[in-house]
Amino acid sequence: MNSWITTLEHWFDGVACTTWPWLRQDEGLTLRLDGEDQDYIRFNGGRVRQATAVRQIGLRLDYQANQRRCSQRLTLSGQLERDKPLVRDCLERLRQESQALPPDPWLVPLQNHGQSHVHHSGALPEVTGLIGELAEQGHDYDFTGLLAQGTLVRANRNSLGQAHWFSAENLFIDYSLYTVNPDGQNKAVKGFYAGSAWDRERYAARWRDNLQALRQLQRPNYTVQPGEYRVYLAPAAVDDLIGMVSWGGCSYQAFREGRSALGKLFEGRARLSPRFTLRENFAPGFCPRFNSLGELPPESLTVVAQGEPGSLLISSRSACEYAVNGNAAEPGGEGLRSPELLPGDLEQSAALQALGTGLYLSNLHYLNWSDVQEARITGMTRYACFRVENGEAVAPIADARFDESLYRLFGSALEALTRQTECCLATDTYGQRSVGGSQIPGALISAFRFTL
Repeated sequence: MNSWITTLEHWFDGVACTTWPWLRQDEGLTLRLDGEDQDYIRFNGGRVRQATAVRQIGLRLDYQANQRRCSQRLTLSGQLERDKPLVRDCLERLRQESQALPPDPWLVPLQNHGQSHVHHSGALPEVTGLIGELAEQGHDYDFTGLLAQGTLVRANRNSLGQAHWFSAENLFIDYSLYTVNPDGQNKAVKGFYAGSAWDRERYAARWRDNLQALRQLQRPNYTVQPGEYRVYLAPAAVDDLIGMVSWGGCSYQAFREGRSALGKLFEGRARLSPRFTLRENFAPGFCPRFNSLGELPPESLTVVAQGEPGSLLISSRSACEYAVNGNAAEPGGEGLRSPELLPGDLEQSAALQALGTGLYLSNLHYLNWSDVQEARITGMTRYACFRVENGEAVAPIADARFDESLYRLFGSALEALTRQTECCLATDTYGQRSVGGSQIPGALISAFRFTL
């Protein structure tokens, strides 16, 4: 474990030990730490445009008293004596703010959910060498993207003695290669690499695939006419769809309020394919297992088991409101934090041959519900998507809009899932680098409906 993590742990212990004596008898407090020690490198046109090292510490105070709860986040220095008065002032502001709030009928009482300590170590490369390697490789191409690597920390302690710690070392390279086709249109290939170590051979294999797709993008466009097509969805495209499933589809609260996309499944009025098993799996270490309350959900929870309904995600707040047993889902959304779609038996290298004639879709975007009750999703194709004939990519497709139901895509139309899966690590960096990720295979779909 690196020295920064050790120093941060000692600092967090000091903040907690200092803060608890400030509390009054009827008050409870949770301290939630988020920290990062990261290198961010931005590339544009095959050149390094920005190189930044970021070390930051955020602390959220979740205060509750008299059936009221409020919170505030501070950015702190990591120097205990300097930070203590800021934390104390924040606590006093929360006391005052709580007096203006109405009682919360579904407030989850503060509890001690035990202790845990997890660190996922990585074998990260020396950043200067990696920058040079990526810049040299992308020099002759319009290589644009972001390299982020380093340490992420999430921790949670409360005034009843609860103490959880999560830290991980990993990296991702999220990039695009650009070209112009004969019609004068800008086209791009999306590339992605993520892991806890730098595997040069794995990255090189993906780079070769990217260059092949880039050459194919320089052919004239094929226009997709409205209708149904056989489709192969690459793992990134499947991940986009699974992200939509997590958008209320797995939430018990959404189910009870009639706004769950999987409502028909859990009501017994619909089924998915026996090939489809979706679960929450914290074993890969993409994010902490504990939630914002410090509760520990099961390490693995199956939401859909071979097309049949499994368990919805139920937060303690929903459990209180609906008088059911919870499973420590994250309050305020009850979404999947570490989804895994179990693989099938189709070799990824044979996917286009299995597709035969149809469309290869690498990525999707602008996704939204067109009919949430029927789990209908509308969206657009994006990046390197191709017309495939007899197992060979013959032409890039012009961006096309689809409208399709998950009950068909992951139900009657799901022919196969690939044996290989991709690690789709979270790439959000708004304010700080996000934790989270998914493990996703590719999918062969017999019928996929395009509308424009």
